[in-house]
Amino acid sequence: MNVKKLVGEKASEYIEDGMIVGLGTGSTAYYFVEAVGKMVSEGLHITGVTTSIATQKQAEGLGIPLKSVDEVDHIDLTVDGADEVAPDFSGIKGGGGALLFEKIVAKRSEKVIWIVDDSKMVDQLGAFPLPVEVVCYGADRLFNDFKEKGFKPKFRMKDGERYLTDSHHYIIDLDVFPIENPVELGTYLKSLTGVVEHGLFTNLTETVLVGKENHVEILSK
Repeated sequence: MNVKKLVGEKASEYIEDGMIVGLGTGSTAYYFVEAVGKMVSEGLHITGVTTSIATQKQAEGLGIPLKSVDEVDHIDLTVDGADEVAPDFSGIKGGGGALLFEKIVAKRSEKVIWIVDDSKMVDQLGAFPLPVEVVCYGADRLFNDFKEKGFKPKFRMKDGERYLTDSHHYIIDLDVFPIENPVELGTYLKSLTGVVEHGLFTNLTETVLVGKENHVEILSK
C-alpha cells in the first residue's frame, strides 16, 4: 500500500466546503493535492493557496481555484508534509526547497496539519539536514560562518549548479544533530544578515497524521 497516498487522502477529509486551503509541497502533500482536486471536480468549492511553483502547476492542472497568500485575509487550513517531526511537534521542513513559502502560508493559517509516513517521526531533530535559505549575495561568507560554528554546511546542488529556490535564493544544508533547542537555534539563524528563512518549524501545528502500513494514526498535541 502507498503510505503517502493513504495519509494524503486521509488529510483531505478535513476539508470543508468554502474553505481557503493551504496546499503543501512534497511527495506526500502531492497526494493530498490530488485528493483535493478530485473533490473539486465532484463539486467541492474551495480556494487553494499554494506553497511552491510545483504545487501551483499541479493544482492548476486539477482545476483547483487559486489565490496568492496576498489575496486572502486568512487561511482556514494548511496541509503539508515534513522531513522530521519530534515528540513536541517541532519539525524540520524544506527538503523540497519550499521552506520559505511553506512557512509564510503556515503562519497565516488558523490550523496546520502535517502529513508524514512513520519514518519521519524522530526523538530529536537534526539527523535530516537543516535547510537554511540565504540570499545569493554574501552566501559564501555565511557558509564560512556556519563552518566555523561546526555546522558542517553544504550548498544544495542541482545539475552541478547551486540549487535555486522559487525566490531565487540558495539553500545551505546544516548538519546540526542533535538539535537540543529548536526555538533557540531558529532565533540565532534568523538573526544572521543574509538568512531569509530556516527549516525549523516550531509551534505551528497541533495535529500530525502519520501513515502506517495499513492505517493512519492521528496525533494531537
